[in-house]
Amino acid sequence: METLEPLKDLRASSEALEFLSRIGPSELDLCLFPESLQTASDSGTEVGDFTVSIQPAYYEQEGEEEEKCFLVHANSYGTIDGVPCGTSIVAYITPKLETLEQHLHEYVKFKARPLDKKTHMKRKGDKLVINIVIVEGQQRQQETSSHDLSSLSGFISEASNLLIMRLLARTKNTQRLDFLAFDAEMNLCISSYSELGSRPQVIGKDTVEVYGIERTIYSEDIPNTWQYYFLSDGHLASRVQVGSPVIVKLMEMPILSEPEEKDPKPVFEKKPLDWQDDVQLHSEFLDRKEELISDHETYLTRHPEMKVLLSDFMQFLLLRKPDDVFTFAAEFFAPFSSAAERGDTFRSSKVSNPFYNDTNETQ
Repeated sequence: METLEPLKDLRASSEALEFLSRIGPSELDLCLFPESLQTASDSGTEVGDFTVSIQPAYYEQEGEEEEKCFLVHANSYGTIDGVPCGTSIVAYITPKLETLEQHLHEYVKFKARPLDKKTHMKRKGDKLVINIVIVEGQQRQQETSSHDLSSLSGFISEASNLLIMRLLARTKNTQRLDFLAFDAEMNLCISSYSELGSRPQVIGKDTVEVYGIERTIYSEDIPNTWQYYFLSDGHLASRVQVGSPVIVKLMEMPILSEPEEKDPKPVFEKKPLDWQDDVQLHSEFLDRKEELISDHETYLTRHPEMKVLLSDFMQFLLLRKPDDVFTFAAEFFAPFSSAAERGDTFRSSKVSNPFYNDTNETQ
């Protein structure tokens, strides 16, 4: 396996890294929806379909804990000049748009020499491993390479691109953002996003305002540029690759994905409670009072020793007349505890109080 080192001056811009750090769950939740568009030639002839689906999922690798992520599934297929072609993506990406695993399949079915290319990208430990299998006619070639994840800060895969475009469309970001990406030959390069502004577009029977974003991949050969236009909620309205005769267009208005508006929390004015003037509350008070009295009388009836115990306590209390009634009560009832130590039971009613000064205890 060949380990590739990125160019020293090839890195994502600080604006791009800051944008990734600001992504929150609330923004991502509004970008999770399927969409379907038609692919047409410059003459208006329908030549294929383009579909994208992004939904919550879980991803688990052997020896690692299961983690929450997003499952991205995109499919584009059609016929151009009588030649069937297509691209499909199945990937798992994190809420920070990091790629856990991606399967990219591209094909062009020429009659004489069909081309089939499969690219598998997977995170393994601290590396991103890429395996490419190309079958052209009867020839087959395979390449494997890896990159250190530490050198891929700000990397956006093709699957992550589909989600970040929705985020950019919703926030209407005006800054140019430069991320790391791979070109068609899987060479590390810069992928930039910039604003195109707004324009009207006819979708079905409606004319709506759409927001434009231009993406350019600066490969080593010739830069490739795409122009995207989105509805306000991130639905793709149209896409075209500069120089290509094919355009992807939305044919019918979808149900827009908007945040739910929460009803304001009700505020109840506090009113003074005069229960004595309230007939119902006063009645409930009297009922509760009678209930407690009856309950207490029942308990004392079942435990006649309580009256004897309290009577003895009152007699001793009045006989000794201690200054510290609380301490005297504690000493009186202490012998009833199994943990109490033996001693003079009524020391507090004598001249000194041992609870406060042991040196004054009467010998």
